[in-house]
Amino acid sequence: MPHTIVSDICEGVADCVNACPVGCIKPGPGKNSKGTNYFWILSETCIDCGICLQVCPVNGAVLAEERPDLQNINSLSGTEN
Repeated sequence: MPHTIVSDICEGVADCVNACPVGCIKPGPGKNSKGTNYFWILSETCIDCGICLQVCPVNGAVLAEERPDLQNINSLSGTEN
């Protein structure tokens, strides 16, 4: 099952981006509710390795389950959560 980055908890640290072996972590469009940049996981590409969960320094920003309702990717053209 793909992991989830909780858009409103993510602080845009981006340690997960370089650590992801399949490149499934993408920048969000704009800012989250805290006013910071955020990232999201492309669930179709995620291989459930858990590296993002291990490297993220922000408590609760990455979940080991697929929760599209917590990933704000609706603003991306042609992408749905």
